[in-house]
Amino acid sequence: MSTFEALAGNEAVATAMRQINPDVVAAYPITPQTSTVQKFSEFVADGLVDTEFVTVESEHSAMSACVGASAAGARVMTATAANGLALMWEIVYIAASNRCPIVMSLVNRALSAPINIHCDHSDVMGIRDSGWIILFSENGQEAYDNMFQAVRIGEHPDVLLPVAVCQDGFITSHGMERVEIYDDSAVKAFVGDYNAKWSLLDLENPKTYGPLDFYDYYYEHKRQQVEAIENAQQVVLDVAAEFNEKFGRNYGLFEGYRLDDADVAIVVANSTAGTTKSVVDQLRDQGVKAGMLKLRLFRPFPAKEIVKALSHLKAVAVMDRSISFGAMNNVGPLFLEIVTALTVHGVRLPVADYVYGLGGRDILPGEIESVYRDMLNVAETGELDRVVTYLSVRE
Repeated sequence: MSTFEALAGNEAVATAMRQINPDVVAAYPITPQTSTVQKFSEFVADGLVDTEFVTVESEHSAMSACVGASAAGARVMTATAANGLALMWEIVYIAASNRCPIVMSLVNRALSAPINIHCDHSDVMGIRDSGWIILFSENGQEAYDNMFQAVRIGEHPDVLLPVAVCQDGFITSHGMERVEIYDDSAVKAFVGDYNAKWSLLDLENPKTYGPLDFYDYYYEHKRQQVEAIENAQQVVLDVAAEFNEKFGRNYGLFEGYRLDDADVAIVVANSTAGTTKSVVDQLRDQGVKAGMLKLRLFRPFPAKEIVKALSHLKAVAVMDRSISFGAMNNVGPLFLEIVTALTVHGVRLPVADYVYGLGGRDILPGEIESVYRDMLNVAETGELDRVVTYLSVRE
């Protein structure tokens, strides 16, 4: 049995955390994540969870406390955004390297400077090589659903890696939507209990976490991380299949929207996917074969599957809400992933990058339609005028 509630994305995530009832939550407030842990702290104060809620003095301390609790065998969660994630930088890598299945709600926000509290994806793109599994969420419902799946994915014995569940700051984190809330007992049955195999507190079988690790073994430990994150892709699919059957959803590695018979398509992540779907529907009504691929799993990057989904197209646009400064033509990170995947798998088709929405600037349906019109022209002429376009920026 489930109920429907009007919730902001952060409230939906906090509700998921209540239902998961983690052993430890350590977090520090930062806009636009603050209301997540603020709401969860109310659940703690009201005795609705058994969680040890640790109020720390910084995000660096928050992730440090999470690593310590996870190493001790606890189920651990946290939340942050932007500059807070940047302050965690050292410990974010340590969490993955120590194979701590921490789940973090990451409310995407622009990194300073200048100071900006609104949405772009520069924060999550900064940790894309840290060893974390990364999931994107189009709306509050997906953020809520992804939290449950993240616990199962990260704690799987073939994975044991931290997971970041992303949603767009203010756009979905503070936007109120209709969210289906599942029965507590159904969630508990799906998530299950966590019994850590390598607890630091198992005195009969001593462990060492975070030792000095020179060239004699460091390389092998990094190779083990590679195997773990490679295992994660199949685990994501297996967990999604179970979740879909239990709760009536349709999660996978990504979502193709009217993609199978499309001539041109946009690849996009998080909340902009919702606007893009509306544009696709409008263009379809005009006889334009437009489609969309919404990325859900970003790390590990499902290259082969994405290439298969895009290979029939005549032209592709990638929409990036961040810039990889100094990369070829200063394109966005998602574009680099897509182009690399197509090249490695031997598929040649014109791909253009559209950087948009930095610092929370609105992306309008008309602007997305202009991207499709550009791609239709590329499909017709076979010529790509430019690699990257900074959409709606004032020159």
